[in-house]
Amino acid sequence: MAGKRRKLGNPLALAVLVTLWQKPMHPYEIAQTLRRQGKDSSTKINYGSLYTVVQNLERHGFVEVTDVERQGNRPERTVYGLTEAGREEMTEWLSDLMAVPAKEYPIFASALSLVGALHPDEVVRLLEERLAALEYQAAAARGGLEKLYETLPRLLLVETEYQVHMILAQAEWVRGFLEEIRKGSLPGVEAWRHFHETGEPPAELT
Repeated sequence: MAGKRRKLGNPLALAVLVTLWQKPMHPYEIAQTLRRQGKDSSTKINYGSLYTVVQNLERHGFVEVTDVERQGNRPERTVYGLTEAGREEMTEWLSDLMAVPAKEYPIFASALSLVGALHPDEVVRLLEERLAALEYQAAAARGGLEKLYETLPRLLLVETEYQVHMILAQAEWVRGFLEEIRKGSLPGVEAWRHFHETGEPPAELT
């Protein structure tokens, strides 16, 4: 099963569609709702870019103007609602993302693919820093999650739970990799070390 190529690929566009699925809103209210529901932990929310996303959704026929609010001397606020095409796009897009694992390119994996350019002792030091940062992030995320549980149903927080588990999984892997380098049990680690200390590239690393 392959994901369909979308007219809009920005995750914020999908978040806007799902927010408008709840009820029609003006862009500022969309941003406030996303933040109140904790979606800014998984989606980058900027009011300027959100307004552009709403305009793009309107251009593609996924949202439409349903009202223009006027309150005293305040500027008019355009209220947008989901169209039937927008509802279909939201359902198909979200279904694809849930069912089809996407090929992603996390920057840490890119760094690991090039790690041989650093001395193993330096890698140990750097990964110790990363592990401490990950453990701090996990603790902070858990604390934030506990606070959010007080005001929001768990269904609205599953992405934050997932993020915590991913941080913990990465920390566990880094901890094990560190131990292998320290003990010298990582295959090729001595050749790696020899290369950095003598400048002679070993055959297994070329």
